[in-house]
This record gives sequence, C-alpha cells and structure tokens, in this order.
Amino acid sequence: MSGYERQRAAMVERQVRGRGVRDPRVLAAMMRLPRECFLAPSDAAIAYEDIPLPIGHGQTATPPRLVAFMAEALDLSEDETALEVGGGSGYAAAILADLCRHVSVVERIDALADHCRTVFHQLGITNIDVRCGDGRKGWPRQAPFDAILVSMTVADIPQALLSQLAPGGRLVAPVGATPAGQELVRITRTGEDRFVREDIADIRYVAPLGGEDEAEAPPPPDAPSSWPPRLVERRPVTDLSTVSLIAAHGETAAAPEAIDIRPLLDRIGDARVVLIGEATHGTHEFYTLRARISRALIAERGFDFVAVEADWPDAARIDHYVRHKEAVPAEWTAFARFPTWMWRNEETRDFADWLHSWNKEREPDRRAGFHGLDLYSLYLSVQQVLNHLETVDPDIATIARQRYACLTPWETDPAAYGHAALTGAYRDCEQDVLNVLVALLRSRNAWQAMAEGAFFDAERNARLVASAERYYRTMYYGSRASWNLRDTHMFETLESLLDHYGPRSRGIVWAHNSHLGDSAATEMSARGEFNIGRLARARWGSKVYSIGFGTDHGRVAAASDWGGPLQYKTIRPAHPQSYERLFHLSNQPCLLLPLRKGKAVVREYLSSPRLERAIGVIYRPESERFSHYFEADLPRQFDEYVWIDETSPVRALDTSVCDGVPDTYPFGL
Repeated sequence: MSGYERQRAAMVERQVRGRGVRDPRVLAAMMRLPRECFLAPSDAAIAYEDIPLPIGHGQTATPPRLVAFMAEALDLSEDETALEVGGGSGYAAAILADLCRHVSVVERIDALADHCRTVFHQLGITNIDVRCGDGRKGWPRQAPFDAILVSMTVADIPQALLSQLAPGGRLVAPVGATPAGQELVRITRTGEDRFVREDIADIRYVAPLGGEDEAEAPPPPDAPSSWPPRLVERRPVTDLSTVSLIAAHGETAAAPEAIDIRPLLDRIGDARVVLIGEATHGTHEFYTLRARISRALIAERGFDFVAVEADWPDAARIDHYVRHKEAVPAEWTAFARFPTWMWRNEETRDFADWLHSWNKEREPDRRAGFHGLDLYSLYLSVQQVLNHLETVDPDIATIARQRYACLTPWETDPAAYGHAALTGAYRDCEQDVLNVLVALLRSRNAWQAMAEGAFFDAERNARLVASAERYYRTMYYGSRASWNLRDTHMFETLESLLDHYGPRSRGIVWAHNSHLGDSAATEMSARGEFNIGRLARARWGSKVYSIGFGTDHGRVAAASDWGGPLQYKTIRPAHPQSYERLFHLSNQPCLLLPLRKGKAVVREYLSSPRLERAIGVIYRPESERFSHYFEADLPRQFDEYVWIDETSPVRALDTSVCDGVPDTYPFGL
C-alpha cells in the first residue's frame, strides 16, 4: 500500500467505522476514492485528517467523517439519482456517484464548479453533471431526485429543494441559524405534500448556503448567541485575587471526612430537591461525601428518597433491600452491565447498608427509598413489565409480549436497533412499545388494588422502555436530541417519584455534574442541550439546591473506551485556565464554597466563564483538553461547590462478594 492508501485505510477505520458508520457500500467508496486528488497539493499530506480543509474562495472541504455520515443517511441504492447542493471540492459528489446511478451538482462559485469537472474527468468519473448556479433553487430540469445532499449550512430547507424530491426521496442537510453548531437533518417525502423530518446528528459546518446575491449571509440579529466559544490563551494569566477569595471564604478542612456539613445543611434549608453531583464517575471521596450529606438529609431533614444516575430495575434491587420489601430473588445480578464499578462498589454498598439499618426502625410508609433515573436497561425493563403483567393480567401480558417482540432481534446490541431503524433497514418499534404503556395505564385501578407499589414499578419500567426505544433511535450519531431525551426521562422520573411519595415529599439526586449543574450556565446551551439541573430549576426554582464537585489530581476508576475494562488512571493536574486550577492554587486540601448564599464578591470574581473538567466512565488523559473540558459559569451553574484537591478511586466490587447476605440484596448473585 502507498502512504496515501494507508492513511485512507486508517481514516475509514478510525474516523468512519470507528464513529459508527456501518454501511459497507459507504465504507468501500471511502476506501476507493483518493481524497488527496480533490484538494490543493499543499494539503494532500493531511487529506485524511478529521478536519475541514480550505479549498479557496472562503470555502472548506467537509471532513470525511461528516461526508460518510451524510452519505449513509441518504441510504442510496445503485439505480437511484442524487443532487448535491454545494459541490465544493467534489469529494462528496464522487462518494455519492459511487453509490448511485447519477449525481447532479449545483455549485454557486464558477471556479469551484470548474474544479469539480476537472477532478471528475481526471478520475474517470462519468456519472456526474455539474452546473454553476443558485443551489437553493436546485436543478429542476434534472428533477425529481431520489436523494438530495445539501453540503452547506441552511437556516431552513428551501421549498424548491423539497419539491424536487421524488416520492420516498430523502434530503439530508445541516440545519442551524448560528455557526456554533447545526443539526444534521433528514427529510423524507412521504406524499405529495407530506414530509417527515428526523434530527440525526450534531455537526458543525462553517459556511452557509448562499444565493446569487448573498454569498456570505450573516445570521439574523436575533439568532441565539448562546455560549460563544472562548479562545484558549497561549499564556494564561491567573487572577490571584480570585484565588485569595476562594481561600478566605471557603469552609476549609484538612480531609474530606473532616468537612463540617452543618452550615451546608442550613443553606439547603427547606429545598425540596437537592442535586448532588460528581466530577467523575469513579472517585471515592465524591461518593463518600455525597453519601454523608444524604444520610444527614434523610435522618435530620426528613428527605424521602435518593434517586441516582442508574437504571430503574437495578436500583429497585437496592430499594427492596433498604426498605425491607419482600421480593422474589432475582435471576440477574444488579449493575452487571458496563460500567459495573459506577454503582457496584463499596461506597454504594456502605450507603445501602446504612439506609437498610435506618429504615428498620421506621414504619413501612415512612422508609426512605433508593431509585434509578436512567434508561439504559431496555431489555431488563421489558422483562420486568412482562413479569408484572403475568401476575395481574395474563391476557395483557400475551399482547405485550407480542408487541415487545419488535425489539427482540436487537437484545444483545440495542444501538444496532437504532442504526437499523435510522437507515430504514428495520421498522422502528415506537408504536408497539407505546401501545403496551397505554394498556398498562388503562389497568391502573386493577393493579393498585392487587399490589401496593407494583403498578408504580411496572409503569416506570414501561415508560423507560418507551424512552429507551426513542433514545436508541436518536443516539446513533450522538445527536443532542439523544442527550435531551435522556435527561428529560430522568427528570420526569424524578417528578414521578415526588408525586408518588406525596405533596410534601423531598428528594435527593446523585448524578454527574454535567447532568445536575444548570446547563444554561455552560456551553451545553450552545449545542441546544439541557439537563436535569435546568429542568429542575425551571420547575421548582429556589426550592432546588445544587452541589457540584471538583478535583485537581489523584486517581480515578475509569475505562479507555466504552465497554472496556476498569482501569485505575492518574488524573492530570488541572488545565491552567480552568476553575479547578483556581481552587488548586488556594492550597486548601478540601473546602465547601457557598455560591448562591455566599459572598457577592466571590460570585463576581468567579463569574467570568472558565474551563471545567468532566470525567465520566471514560477517561482519556492524552486528549483531556478536548475530551473532558467544557466552558461554564460556576456561580450560575451550582449553588455550592465542593473542592477535594487530591482524590482516589472507588473500591469496585466483584460479582462474587457479599456472601452471607439475603438473596434480595442488590449485589448478590
């Protein structure tokens, strides 16, 4: 293989297949076409990098990964025709020409249109026509088209392009009003005047679709600026006055266990919902201090439950144990799917043991619960719904089993279901799972009469299946819609728990900082993302109290890739322009810093947006700046910030530990 061929193969494997593209015809086309031929000779050496490259006239060539995403979303067959609006370098049109019978290209810049014709001729590609013109008007004489690719950003899809779609035709375009980011949209023509829109991926294009008289039309003045990117300084300057204020007004301690949480409890006051975050999913100190705060809120302030970033059926195992419920021993192990260490650890077990002991002396209806908010347990929740239905209404159970069978082929790989539904290779199961939920809700009275709490558990599992089905359809390319759907599901589960426990109930949430800090105070808002923290603030206002966590260095339990093995990794010292760096420079091993009810001068000095670190179940220190930092305004994001300068990993449990405890214990086999 030549050097370019090796680069091309690496690009296809890492950027294209590695990012989720599975269509073998798209992968083969990407392997065949020499992208270096479409670019300036000076850029040939970097032709297969995952970056936009300049092609002159203020335009750029789309990164190959995005070309692959869009080509796969078009789902072209060999006998179909396609239109590309915005030919640019010609590379995307050449990929489409490899997948279908004929491609028409409209490019508004004469020089680029000539460039496309020249490259196609040199490569012997004969099934492409190119004309120079206004891309918004399409190419009526060549219409109708089975597929249209808009290779430029548009604020809205031009009606002229929609009218040139053949029945069943698909149009794919990056849609968005600002350069901060766009949604990759697919529109399918389902009738004469009927079109179906799907939002399938978050992307970023740099040039808008222009007409003959508006080559570089700016965004409208009322377009949301959201969170403009902040340039990282080459020689960052740290304001030592801010560092001094942190040290002076923070409530300090020599070690996490020595932190006095009494003032924090007073600041929480009469809040109905307390959101307790974490900067990683694998830090011992975050888990233990969060559990300590929660114990005090339950024992001294009457909080009714803890809801965690875990799946409902897994957390139900803990709930059965801590509330001393009679339950049939499960045939499955709780928290057995990746990442097992996130909840299957000694820190969580210690809290469960405490809650079990605390509840023992209380009446059953006054016992504090432990619940899951997340939606990854699609098939386990299906089985829980069916098990419940079998006990109360076998006829409905039979119907539900038939409807849920739509999901059965994808049990070992739910993400594959999302891909199949997205590409049209398999019908989606939305209506089937919703029908089960409707049938379940209609039987509410009979359920509640037969078993206390059984209906609520079954309903939450059925709603989880409905949300998870949508989630796996939308998450395939990492769309913001999947993030918003997931956090909406978690928030609605929290609402349901508060309703279930009664009008005076109070709840605690454990989840990552990125879910619990107000997203409106971070760059998430620029991507159109929101989270539990934003939804809770909108719903309950000042009755929400949010607590964020941070660390500078130490070790953490995490994996290198999704599904990978647990590793104990060293955390790099904080970025010079991060909030974590400011707190580290305070030279305090631990502190609590009140933000909402603290000194106004502290909020003022901290209010200039800075970087903030987020380590989830995956940690890649080699790419930390790009993988694990985002911009935030800390005083708007949280009401309180907990700083622990040096941290250690959670103590993960093996599935065979906990001998001698009841079969219903959550970590039992």
